[in-house]
Amino acid sequence: MAQITNTIRRLRFDAGEMTQKDLAARAGVTRQTINALEAGKYSPTLDLAFRIARVFGKPLEEVFQYDD
Repeated sequence: MAQITNTIRRLRFDAGEMTQKDLAARAGVTRQTINALEAGKYSPTLDLAFRIARVFGKPLEEVFQYDD
């Protein structure tokens, strides 16, 4: 089964240890959503994936990976 993985936790750390709350505010979602994404319990909408990638100034493929 295909799965979307991500590097959000590492990117937050690399961005001066940005908190989940800070990322959530910048992406327009709740902290719980960021937590669920990092834990692999939730796959983002395409819109949210692009917003998160923009927060980090990274291409989408550096933040999210599609493993099939």
